Amino acid sequence: MFAEPRESPWGYVQHCDTLCPGVFMVSTEGHGGIMVSKEMTAILSPAAKKCGDKYFGYLAYEEDCQANIVMRELMDKKLWTPNHTTDKAGFEQRLNDSIVKYNPDYWRSRQSGIENATALKAAAIPAQAVAR
Repeated sequence: MFAEPRESPWGYVQHCDTLCPGVFMVSTEGHGGIMVSKEMTAILSPAAKKCGDKYFGYLAYEEDCQANIVMRELMDKKLWTPNHTTDKAGFEQRLNDSIVKYNPDYWRSRQSGIENATALKAAAIPAQAVAR
């Protein structure tokens, strides 16, 4: 199992929630963020990895601007669902708006990947239909 972090770039961890195995939302006396264990960074896209800061075996994502990237990636991969809100669509829109504002390079990379995957699926359909 993954051990919860005790220290973070923002100070001593006072509270820690596990979003999924090896991915932790931490809070300290004055700040916090998300910390992804080294073993779990494989679930993140290369663009998301670039946004994190290395911290003693973790990638750390500050709560105000970078943590939304990890939440977006976990939601896209169906590894995490925001259970703290009844307005999931509103939460997702605020998440996306924040990423667009503070991490436009990541957002462009994410959108490009989605568009490429959609195009590949569309291109694969005729090939599958012909094979039948």
